[in-house]
Amino acid sequence: MSDKLEAVRTALKGISGVPVTPYQKDGSIDVEKLGQLIRRLAAAKVHNLMAAGNTGEFFTLTMDEVRLVHDTTIEAAAGKALVSAAVGRSLTEAKALAKDAIASGADAIMGHHPMDPFAGPSYQAGYFLDLADFSTVPVIAYVRSDGFSVADFRRLALHPNIAGIKFASPNLMLLSEVIRSTYDAPAIWVCGLAEGWAPAFYAMGARGFTSGLVNVFPERSHAIHQALETGDYAAARGLIDAIAGFEALRTKYNNGANVTVVKEALGMLGTDVGPVRLPGVVALNEDERRILRGIVDHVKAEALAA
Repeated sequence: MSDKLEAVRTALKGISGVPVTPYQKDGSIDVEKLGQLIRRLAAAKVHNLMAAGNTGEFFTLTMDEVRLVHDTTIEAAAGKALVSAAVGRSLTEAKALAKDAIASGADAIMGHHPMDPFAGPSYQAGYFLDLADFSTVPVIAYVRSDGFSVADFRRLALHPNIAGIKFASPNLMLLSEVIRSTYDAPAIWVCGLAEGWAPAFYAMGARGFTSGLVNVFPERSHAIHQALETGDYAAARGLIDAIAGFEALRTKYNNGANVTVVKEALGMLGTDVGPVRLPGVVALNEDERRILRGIVDHVKAEALAA
């Protein structure tokens, strides 16, 4: 297990891309397009592919659809990128998904934050710990709340089968405190809020970041990662500035447009992956689409000129 843990931790220090889930006109998963997307991301050397993550619309997929996304991603990646299979919902369902993903060849399991409205924070931490006890491959804990105590985070970081914590809260004071409290733990702290927050997270001691942008412009994500790894924060900020509007659009409607922006940007580049399922924002309005078109055209022109 130690070799597997090190491989996952190494990948977490890079880009954790979260692929979208393409749909056919009848609303079913377009396996062929998903396979094409995964092969493109693997060829682009994205370090870690989080299959059925939030940008993949995990919570709108049935259990069988999640399994299909996992299996398609694992097969299409063909060992060229590490694959973390996202699981969640009830602990029983999460374990069932994890068991099947591991049997299909997943390198790691990413546990989605347990979304029960009546959950106690320390018991949400317990959900991840139980999943990590169960899993025979390393686990990544996706924490979307700043309600966990420092002690809760320390329990996660010290678990021998938790490779890293995907920290998805903008509470940087808490992040700095939990990183200080876990210097003796090997777990990796990952920026779970995409490229725009990555410089601040790096400054606090985190490594790597998650990305939806990587579906559209993987070379931009790589350039940002390289700048951060070399400590060139000015270069990283400059690269992020050009896609700041992209990320701002994704936060509209209480983050309801998060996946919509990525899917529509892909469509503007010639890859129609279908709409977003309810309750996500199904489609951008004309004004939002105009803004997105300007950003996509600008970044595309920059890439061609480079």
